[in-house]
Amino acid sequence: MATRARTDQDYGDTSSNDGKVDTRTEREKQIDDWLPITSSRNAKWWYSAFHNVTAMVGAGVLGLPQAMAQLGWGPGMAVLFISWVVTLYTLWQMVEMHEMVPGKRFDRYHELGQHAFGEKLGLYIVVPQQLIVEVGVNIVYMVTGGQSLKKFHDLICGDHCNDIKLTYFIMIFASIHFVLSHLPNFNSISGVSLAAAVMSLSYSTVAWTASVKKGVQPNIEYGYKELNPGGTVFSFFNALGTVAFAYAGHNVALEIQATIPSTPEAPSKGPMWKGVVVAYIVVAICYFPVALIGYWMYGNSVSDNILISLEKPTWLIASANLFVVVHVIGSYQIYAMPVFDMIETVLVKKLNFAPSFMLRFITRNVYVGLTMFVAICVPFFGGLLGFFGGFAFAPTTYFLPCIMWLTIYKPKKMSLSWITNWVCIILGVALMVVSPIGGLRQIIKDAKTYKFFN
Repeated sequence: MATRARTDQDYGDTSSNDGKVDTRTEREKQIDDWLPITSSRNAKWWYSAFHNVTAMVGAGVLGLPQAMAQLGWGPGMAVLFISWVVTLYTLWQMVEMHEMVPGKRFDRYHELGQHAFGEKLGLYIVVPQQLIVEVGVNIVYMVTGGQSLKKFHDLICGDHCNDIKLTYFIMIFASIHFVLSHLPNFNSISGVSLAAAVMSLSYSTVAWTASVKKGVQPNIEYGYKELNPGGTVFSFFNALGTVAFAYAGHNVALEIQATIPSTPEAPSKGPMWKGVVVAYIVVAICYFPVALIGYWMYGNSVSDNILISLEKPTWLIASANLFVVVHVIGSYQIYAMPVFDMIETVLVKKLNFAPSFMLRFITRNVYVGLTMFVAICVPFFGGLLGFFGGFAFAPTTYFLPCIMWLTIYKPKKMSLSWITNWVCIILGVALMVVSPIGGLRQIIKDAKTYKFFN
């Protein structure tokens, strides 16, 4: 991994206000100009907006109605709102910390972790969690893309086509990424990301408007679906992880901000925060109507993917599933790019491989192939959301930025900043402990009736 934070060359000059100069060797400059995160810094504030929308509004929004069913009206609304506020606060912290040291930019999550916790400890704390999140999201999006393609096929064909296994649709979805994964950096996927952001707003709107059109279902029940208290508690835990999964953009926030130009007079945090605010408004417009209306219309019988519960009008639901496919294509790339950066950094900086097209071609194709294979083996959408949401998303989204803030800035004990951060840490740790339990139970339940490569 790259352990050196970027210096004053990011300001477009060879020196910064504190007199430091760019001390990189020619080879280091060539490598940084080749790596995905640092090769392009000409993004505008609206790039931040749609990259963050694409990173956040994804598969998670489709699972929110079922999360509401597992949580109940009161707890569900509270968890959704508190998560929105807490994650907006922790994302603001990350934006602020990107350039806290004059002449440096923490372009990667683990670089900020190293500044807070030390060179080695920072890597050990941040990198495993970030990799679990990003690889986990890519696996879930492989499943989501395959499921949505299958749903689109089944709706369009009706009874006139032969049934095709989900496995093949996941492979079709993966084939797109065997091509797109060779785009070199974040700015090169901006068009894909913009299309994905528009699609996320589109299919979210379709999900709740089609639910309203269908109306409240007969014999609807809003009570907990599990028949015993133990099952209800585990489902509650799983739902917490599903909500945590829905607020996941922090894992690529610093990498997105790294693409924005910066000068001492106009630091990148200005346009980045502007984009984040716009993104969070879009998140609220997507999440709250889908979660509340979906649960209101279907009660506790709602599917773990709201679009699966909807059948008519056929053309509209088929279109919505196609929107989902386009969106998760962009989301996959947003989360894969930092992973590519980590892999390529290790290969060229630690193992001394020469930066080349062939190196990139092999590593990225292998990565896409592995995520495809795991998705085919474990296509359990609801359980995967809960498990990954709690196990890795809670730390990197809910409380790791708060721990870094306390470590670096050391706010006065019992001050508003100190109290706020500790509340976020306590809530995040509780979420991290309980939600993977519910998610793992859901995966085990689903696995009982599943046939591999079906």
